[in-house]
Amino acid sequence: MDHREIALKLIEAERKRSPIDPLTSTYQGLSVNDAYKVQLEGVKIKIGLGRKVIGKKIGLTSKAMQDLLGVKEPDYGHLLDDMLILQGQPCKREDLIQPKVEGEIAFVLGDTLKGPGVTMTDVLKATEFVIPAIEIVDSRIRDWKIKLEDTIADNASSARFILGSKAVPVKNLDLRLIGMILEKNGRVMSTGAGAAVWGHPAAAVAWLANKLAEFGVALEAGEIILSGAVTAALDASKGDVFTVAFYELGSVTVYFE
Repeated sequence: MDHREIALKLIEAERKRSPIDPLTSTYQGLSVNDAYKVQLEGVKIKIGLGRKVIGKKIGLTSKAMQDLLGVKEPDYGHLLDDMLILQGQPCKREDLIQPKVEGEIAFVLGDTLKGPGVTMTDVLKATEFVIPAIEIVDSRIRDWKIKLEDTIADNASSARFILGSKAVPVKNLDLRLIGMILEKNGRVMSTGAGAAVWGHPAAAVAWLANKLAEFGVALEAGEIILSGAVTAALDASKGDVFTVAFYELGSVTVYFE
């Protein structure tokens, strides 16, 4: 199986905003290990084009999504510098295929984390601050007809993200109990708490550090880690405005133009 060839197809689908059939249909026998190799090839290609890795994202952290895809653990993808939208800047809907919006808690690391054996306490000690975030996911697979291997190969369906302006040290915060409100066009669409993310957002980051150890990779100081969606993702169209507000962490807003 040519992992680079598959990665190039996904990049081309992203560039042309033209989705492709599920990889699991086209490439019989595509395994989770193959899918991560495809993802890494895609990241290498983009680095070669001048992009820079600035963090990681964790997906499939909720029991509902894991049950939907029949898996027992999250997945992850890479955050590149061109995915970051600054607060106040719009997200160009025409640059995406079928975007959805999620509210998340982002961790910014002050120290390197390298598994195996990373614990939730290690994550909290290594975290410089947390910050509210919006992740915009998108799929290069037609109509979101994804299986686990499809989304892993497609960089965990990552597309864009926006960080809030309030950086909060984790000391004295109970991230498991912090509530979140997700609004679309001024209307409350969903609410949740940090515990929806793998039991505790820091537990999801610990999982990532230990998972990356399988590939000899560490989470480096300064990296941004999106810990996973607190509630279900919402479809986004041109003209939509989304605001995510966390208790004690502040809020973040994105507009689709």
